[in-house]
Amino acid sequence: MSPTLTLLFVLLYHVLMVFASDPDPLQDFCIPNNHPTAALKSCMNSSLVVVNDFIFSGIKSPGDFHKTGFSSQPVNVNNFPGLNTLGMSFVRADFDKGGINVPHMHPRATETAFVLEGKIYSGFVDTQNRVFAKVIEKGEVMVFPRGLVHFQMNVGDSQATILGMFNSQNPGLVKIPNALFGSEIRDELLEKAFGMSSREVDKLKKRFSPNN
Repeated sequence: MSPTLTLLFVLLYHVLMVFASDPDPLQDFCIPNNHPTAALKSCMNSSLVVVNDFIFSGIKSPGDFHKTGFSSQPVNVNNFPGLNTLGMSFVRADFDKGGINVPHMHPRATETAFVLEGKIYSGFVDTQNRVFAKVIEKGEVMVFPRGLVHFQMNVGDSQATILGMFNSQNPGLVKIPNALFGSEIRDELLEKAFGMSSREVDKLKKRFSPNN
């Protein structure tokens, strides 16, 4: 094979790999088969699927946000099998007055946040450290591009609720404080990175420890 054809083949291969990274469903739906003997991730026989497989009632009420000021109730294939293979998921987030959703990111999804009730200071930070933030109110929507750090805070005089929607079945979640101070990163590195004393780092590590 000539060098030119080899190069074209390599380029074509990589293009196909890019487009094949998130294939479209091959059937109308795929309700996971939970039978103990079923193959991993196999689909239930479509003749056994009923309308209730496509209905979820688990977020009618707010979550318990009174202790921390914030609660999130994810809705994904783990609690709503009807979403399987459809490339989407969502979350209900409830805020007490002054409650915050700490800076975090979703490595595998873009998110749109729709305000159901209240006033939310909402924004994200791009790769040039520019902050795009504004108070959004009931009926308004904000989008957080995939992989960018974003945040929310209730700035109204009453409780607030947001419905977040993701273009991924498994968007992932990385909470920045927990990732830095709730992990096994060496104290020395954190001290140098943030100009903090060992006592300050230890205090934050205790606060964000997975055991707390």
